[in-house]
Amino acid sequence: MELDRIIITGARQHNLKNVTVEIPKKKLVILTGVSGSGKSSLAFDTLYAEGQRRYIESLNAYARQFLGQMDKPLYDSIRGLAPTISIEQKAASGNPRSTVGTITEIHDYLRVLWARVGRLTCHNCGRPVSQQSSQQIVHEIADLRPGTKFLLLAPLVKERKGEHRDVLEQAKKAGFTRARVDGVVVPLEDADQIRLDKKKKHSIDVVVDRLVAKEGMAQRLHDSVEPALRYGGGIVIVAPEGQTEKVMSQHRACHDCGISFPEPSPQLFSFNSPQGMCPECSGLGTRMEMDPDLAVPNPELSVNEGAVKPLGAVGEGTSWGTDIVRAVARERGIDLNKPWRAMPAAHRKVILYGTGSERVKVPMRGSWGSGSFRMRYEGALTAMMRRMRETQSEDMRQYYQRFLSNRPCSVCGGKRVRPEALGVRVGGLNVAEATAVSVEAAYRFFDELALQGAEATIATELLKEIRSRLRFLRDVGLGYLTLDRPAPSLSGGEGQRIRLASQIGSELTGVIYVLDEPSIGLHQRDNRKLLTALHHLRDIGNTVVVVEHDREAMEESDWIIDFGPGAGRHGGEVVAVGTPAQLKGELEIPLPAERRRGDGRKTTVVGARENNLKDVTVDFPLGQLVCVTGVSGAGKSTLVNQILYPAVARALHGSERPVGAHQKVTGLAEIDKVIDIDQSPIGRTPRSNPATYTKLFDLIRD
Repeated sequence: MELDRIIITGARQHNLKNVTVEIPKKKLVILTGVSGSGKSSLAFDTLYAEGQRRYIESLNAYARQFLGQMDKPLYDSIRGLAPTISIEQKAASGNPRSTVGTITEIHDYLRVLWARVGRLTCHNCGRPVSQQSSQQIVHEIADLRPGTKFLLLAPLVKERKGEHRDVLEQAKKAGFTRARVDGVVVPLEDADQIRLDKKKKHSIDVVVDRLVAKEGMAQRLHDSVEPALRYGGGIVIVAPEGQTEKVMSQHRACHDCGISFPEPSPQLFSFNSPQGMCPECSGLGTRMEMDPDLAVPNPELSVNEGAVKPLGAVGEGTSWGTDIVRAVARERGIDLNKPWRAMPAAHRKVILYGTGSERVKVPMRGSWGSGSFRMRYEGALTAMMRRMRETQSEDMRQYYQRFLSNRPCSVCGGKRVRPEALGVRVGGLNVAEATAVSVEAAYRFFDELALQGAEATIATELLKEIRSRLRFLRDVGLGYLTLDRPAPSLSGGEGQRIRLASQIGSELTGVIYVLDEPSIGLHQRDNRKLLTALHHLRDIGNTVVVVEHDREAMEESDWIIDFGPGAGRHGGEVVAVGTPAQLKGELEIPLPAERRRGDGRKTTVVGARENNLKDVTVDFPLGQLVCVTGVSGAGKSTLVNQILYPAVARALHGSERPVGAHQKVTGLAEIDKVIDIDQSPIGRTPRSNPATYTKLFDLIRD
């Protein structure tokens, strides 16, 4: 008979002191206690580790040699153990090619959906692009309203200069009697009398047949469409009288832009496949480019005062380069004495990126006399990028690299895939647009997506998987994430909740799930969604063991095990066991009666506009503990980690870390140092320990 609980006897792993505890099965069990009291030692290093070890030992010797030997935790006995799955707090992936969509496999389903039911349009002009057989073309023409007069045309010349006498003569010899030249139908009897201006572009279509739509004309249409396709190179034009003409083709190409398209396949929509990735950035969406913010560290200065660091102080310069900049300013009406921040965006673009193929007049003066000549100005950043590629000096290369940063790819605009993939649309969106919206918005889009006929049949199973996975992400409080969010930018808590969503989708039963503080980083408003997901895992027949400090999670649990009473060697004991109702006491940590008062100094971020921040201005009082809070995805990390810290670090320490969009940061004179303490691991080498990391071991050795 199956035990209804897991019985652990004599657990001695790490600081556990011969702990004996019973964990009820198919319940939500919370392990709580002060940090270092032994919660994780029991949950992960004993319960989960032993479950994994027993599973590996059940495999044959050949399979075990690839998995390695796992050490047995210190305990006397564990009974009632089931298969265990650990969902820890760690980064989802360090690979820059991984996104929320690829981790959850939603992007894989999207690729198949876009390849199978996507509508192909030209990414250049937006016109529909389709490939049809001659039979399909006949059927479509036969659907014209009865009585409609129309011409069936085969295109021979499209927007090409020349007299094209040979084209007209060959059409006449082929037996055609009429042609449409620049929109006018003319007889080919006197083809040698048609005179075209060879300096202008012309279009010539031969008239294959003149018809009136009616019942029973399918055979004649077939007899006319076949030669039209043959002479038109697989293209036929249907020109109804008084209506817009339609181009039909046997090729997958836009005939207005002259662009051919490959057959849509799942690989075409993958930024990790050579068939689909942007050829410029190789599917990363970003590449190392010259950063205008690094080239212009102080936008309050003018160009003449040296705002553009690579150009120096143009007003004082006597070099050839400064002469060109002044010449560009004269021709373009650029005020070089105006502060960089106040200059129009078009003027700043000319200074940084040049005038393209347009030449400017540069005056020259010397002992030989004076004169001028016209030359191109390539721009400060463009010139630095060229010099960095060409230089043989390592010192100069390092100097140029100081101005580089990861910028969105200028070819794909950060969308990662090649332009041909962006022309395929489902429900009016291409695959990049569908992944750029939040999980919540994507769920609404796919839930409301209405497909008809064969498309609906093809997409049924795909949409079912996409909707269910999006719903699971939403249910664990991740509705604010976008599917194209890079995996390395996710916090440990977000990565854990993504894995939790995947487990909910797997619908496994009879499993022991071990989680490590899944509520960390979650606002209380989103905590309810997480608890609902944990309850769902329990309700389908699983045991959910959670290491947690959150009060709401403990109140919603079925069973609580409290470790303590202290940390380290003062902990490792089970202090209390029972249901929330049994353990609920009156002891609590009181709020401080008096708050620390600041001295009036402050640092202010003005006009923050990065990501979802909407021109926010915030004061940070100095000399106090300041908390920045808000619901998940509200912009907290953007304000602090992408604007405040990088801006202060750049001003005080010359950091080259990119700073988010904002107007300015004031009050920096009150600060002399800024230190970023993040959640990244302090070291991965097994030789590292707290004594070596804090430099304490240096003093011990001395």
